[in-house]
Amino acid sequence: MLLRKTAIVLAFALGATVAVPGVAASAAPAVPGGAASAAPAGTTAEQTSTHHAPASSSDAVGPADVADNPVIIVGGLSGFAFAYEPLAARLDADGFRPFIYELPGLGFGDIPTSARAFADYVDQVRATTGAARVDLVGHSEGGLVARYYLKRLGGTGAVGRYVSLGSPQYGTYVANIIAFLGLGSCAGVVACQQMTIGSDFLADLNAGDDTPGSVSYTTIRSWQDQLVRPVGNAALADGASNVLIQSWCPLRLVGHLGLVLDGTTYTVIRQALRDESIRPNCWAV
Repeated sequence: MLLRKTAIVLAFALGATVAVPGVAASAAPAVPGGAASAAPAGTTAEQTSTHHAPASSSDAVGPADVADNPVIIVGGLSGFAFAYEPLAARLDADGFRPFIYELPGLGFGDIPTSARAFADYVDQVRATTGAARVDLVGHSEGGLVARYYLKRLGGTGAVGRYVSLGSPQYGTYVANIIAFLGLGSCAGVVACQQMTIGSDFLADLNAGDDTPGSVSYTTIRSWQDQLVRPVGNAALADGASNVLIQSWCPLRLVGHLGLVLDGTTYTVIRQALRDESIRPNCWAV
């Protein structure tokens, strides 16, 4: 019985860790909506809920030179939109135009299907804002949904910058462990099955160029990420800028959800969205 309870907890750990209270947001502009097993070689140094976040204090340097592209935050497995309101508030305070995309069915279903719904959402945001391109910040599974959109659904022409936060680009042992503990293949959660190391989905996604098109790709990961193991599987090859927080800030403790809430991580997100050199602020809150 204890083993079974442990397995059930692990089966939903990938999503449950992001379902935490956030900061309430004001109403949005009207946007309708309702890998291979190894880490990449040669890596470098709601349906849908949409929110425009309110201003909030942050480690800001002012809105000068902020990119004009709207920024879509793509939630992870079981990631309710409100869990990403603090990140949206930081972006809003720094002059960005943030939107939050909650994965259909909270991301438990097929990732390519979620990506096709996301493609429609990107078109809606572009039509509503008049922007030619958007920038994407994907957390956990959200980074895979966004990358599938870029690589397999022709989204590169509509996106300027891609930033992933703890996304299992090459899979995670945590998903594999669930089967080991006796609940079969991820307790039937399709997205979890697709995030296992060696899945057919990841083999297809990671075949060929990791970073297609003229999009600027940045990945951010942390040694303390309890859900993406090995941590190196959150990086991309082919010219992506891969940032390990502890390479810059050895004493910084950042978990899987912490990548969304952490001040140091946010300074990297902001720099990537502004095409600035990556120099994390280890003291940011």
